[in-house]
Amino acid sequence: MSGGNLTEYLGKSVAVLVFGSNDYINNYLMPSIYSSSYYYNPPDFANLLLNHYTRQLLALYSLGLRKFLLAGIGPLGCIPNQRASAPPDRCVDYVNQILGTYNEGLKSLVDQLNTHPGAMFLYGNTYGAVGDILNNPSTYGFSVVDKGCCGIGRNQGQITCLPWVVPCSNRNTSVFWDAFHPTEGVNAILAQRAFNGPPRDCYPNQRPANDPHLLMCEKSI
Repeated sequence: MSGGNLTEYLGKSVAVLVFGSNDYINNYLMPSIYSSSYYYNPPDFANLLLNHYTRQLLALYSLGLRKFLLAGIGPLGCIPNQRASAPPDRCVDYVNQILGTYNEGLKSLVDQLNTHPGAMFLYGNTYGAVGDILNNPSTYGFSVVDKGCCGIGRNQGQITCLPWVVPCSNRNTSVFWDAFHPTEGVNAILAQRAFNGPPRDCYPNQRPANDPHLLMCEKSI
């Protein structure tokens, strides 16, 4: 494929980017191993991540990509790994609260990046969509929201799924597959909502009168 054809191909492609969760789960929220939470307060850490993210997005844009769906971080305080250290039937509120700066910053970043010629950046409200599933599980066919289908320890979240661990008998009823990740059923719902969900699931969700590039969220990609 020639350089010109590659640029044209990338310009028609959709890049779905899901970043940030591991920076919290496997770094910031592990103070006994990593020192990031000592050096950065939550807003500063979020801004650090967003600054690095911005540079990578601009690099992808420079290669020819034009259509981006940037997924926000979901309510990490409600994953089994975090619930394992919380009171029964509770999420870790502090963890959920510190994600606000990152998600709001990512949403604002979309506005900034959409000023680039031909750019079409969208923010996916993963936090709200997963929160809706957790708050109304039966609506989506789930009944287990507080523990992994496969894992060890309290909430099946202290040690994640390992090769010899027997998973639950029906993963279709669980929101979480293991200590950290949602099940295939939840991922399918999130993908569907990214295309056809309510306006609150995506930003921007309307086309401004003076900008032909920003379409309804589901139509733009």
